[in-house]
Amino acid sequence: MLILAIESSCDETAAAVVKDGRDVLSNVISSQIALHTIYGGVVPEIASRKHIENIDDVIMEAVRKANVTLEDVDAIAVTYGPGLVGALLVGLAEAKALAFALKKPLIGVHHIEGHICANYIENKAFEPPFISLVVSGGHTHIVYVPEYGKYEILGKTRDDAVGEAYDKVARAIGMGYPGGPKIDVAAKKGNPQAIDFPRVFLEEDSYDFSFSGLKSAVLNYINKAKMMEQKIVAEDVAASFQAAVIDVLVEKIMRAAEQKGVHRIALAGGVASNSALRQTMKQQCEQKGYELNIPAPILCTDNAAMIACAGYYEYQKGIRHSLDLNANPSLKLGEVL
Repeated sequence: MLILAIESSCDETAAAVVKDGRDVLSNVISSQIALHTIYGGVVPEIASRKHIENIDDVIMEAVRKANVTLEDVDAIAVTYGPGLVGALLVGLAEAKALAFALKKPLIGVHHIEGHICANYIENKAFEPPFISLVVSGGHTHIVYVPEYGKYEILGKTRDDAVGEAYDKVARAIGMGYPGGPKIDVAAKKGNPQAIDFPRVFLEEDSYDFSFSGLKSAVLNYINKAKMMEQKIVAEDVAASFQAAVIDVLVEKIMRAAEQKGVHRIALAGGVASNSALRQTMKQQCEQKGYELNIPAPILCTDNAAMIACAGYYEYQKGIRHSLDLNANPSLKLGEVL
């Protein structure tokens, strides 16, 4: 079964053709990072306009690379939430037009479900049940996946997503946008024990996260150092901040796996590309005898192959959407129209 998928939830215009849910024939991504770096972050209106400019070319390139025709595909999958509403609408309008013209089924896909499903592409033998840590610019979730297409959110952030905290801290220490990769690189040159930033674990039995206090602690440290005319070592700030984040993420995901009695853990989302997080998770899973699956960095970023994979399992469940499907920027995981 061939699925053509479209992803446009933020600032990447992406299209992919995937066979039987896991065999990627093409995965084309047009990134806008260079454009939004000028403004220090994603500008929604600019992102939407660039999607309109790029989407036809990206889709045709995906079809060409897969060595198929549009008529060959069996279904059209598309992200319809969550994300930037203008950006989502571009991809959704394109998908509906293709589904109508080609007389193919339309499958709306949750963006975070796509990130989780990227693990099935990376490891074709990987399957539920497992616990997934979803870490991105907009989300920080611990999700229990008992079977394909079923999701139980055990915990989520109560304020900033972890990727958002990375971006804000990077901006504060003069590293600019995008913050995640830049802090990852800088932290390798710094001392993670130089500054004792707080680890926020919340209530004893909670799997929720809170990063606003940690972000404020970093900003307060920087402001105090400036007022006292003390030297700020950006690499030490980055390393100490990152260590505080990873300590909390790893502690909670391990506790969730133990509580659910599962021995498979998966990472998902853009922050899953972070080298320190990947290494720490690997060490902890080896100590506990857990199986760890982490997608390649290209599958951690926003891409359409993961949407095709999620769409395949939705299709197998009988999910079809009509042409009045609308974008839902605050779509909850597990919500089905």
